[in-house]
Amino acid sequence: LTVPQPSQAASVSQTVGLTEITISYHRPRIQGRKVWGELVPYGEVWRAGANENTTIEFSTPVEVEGHALPAGRYGFHTLPSAGSWQLIFSSVDANWGSFAYDAKEDVLRVEVKPEAAPHEEALAYTFDDATARETTIALRWEKLRIPFKVTVDTPEVVYQSLKRELRGLSQFFWQPWNQAATTLLTSKIHLDDAMIWVDKSIAIQKNFANSFTKSRLLAARGDAAGAKKLVDEALPGANEAELNAYGYQLLAGNAADAVVIFRENVKRNPKSWNAHDSLGEALAALVDIELPDALV
Repeated sequence: LTVPQPSQAASVSQTVGLTEITISYHRPRIQGRKVWGELVPYGEVWRAGANENTTIEFSTPVEVEGHALPAGRYGFHTLPSAGSWQLIFSSVDANWGSFAYDAKEDVLRVEVKPEAAPHEEALAYTFDDATARETTIALRWEKLRIPFKVTVDTPEVVYQSLKRELRGLSQFFWQPWNQAATTLLTSKIHLDDAMIWVDKSIAIQKNFANSFTKSRLLAARGDAAGAKKLVDEALPGANEAELNAYGYQLLAGNAADAVVIFRENVKRNPKSWNAHDSLGEALAALVDIELPDALV
């Protein structure tokens, strides 16, 4: 019969970049018992929860405490001690507890140090300090926190995802190819593929946006002259937002050139507060610089 269990089922998840991490477990309560060394004996493999073994699933390859772990769903067990703990990722994720655990089925073991923490009546898992590239997963129960860091090569994961997406409907439009190329350029990876992708974008519809992306890729290859020529040819077709973005790109290295672009944007869009604001910001960057006559 299906009735409520004393240790309630729970599931928590976290996205790291594009990687989904999901932990499924049951939450035993302390209920006045001594946990560490008694309810959870030292030196014995423990299911890190109650009832079925705890499971942890990664949608892409990750690193756990610096050790590679392929994408997949794992049975999660621990080997507690009064000092350091071993965390175990098993290829079998359908055990009842750890009673049928077999070390030969381990995919990874890592060692971590438990930490003192505020009281937690019911066992819980948390994702702490999550960013687009890493998070720290923590098992929390009684007055202990057992943390382990998970890191993801997010730029590479994104690259693989983009390759899949560009095989679908996105391949027929210029915007996805340009966005994909820009993403690789920002991450500074697979720049040869980025050039192929921006050329596909240009072949569908050449405009300032993809010309600007290609110019940045040419600059990254050291072809400054080619980059400038391409942008200069595309400038007449740039809209307000594109001119503004180009101006800020220049502002990072040459405020005087940025002023020229921002002035052009104000000329084309005299009623735009944003165009005037950007020009003011560029001029402010030139306060201590002797201005060429053309900019005075």
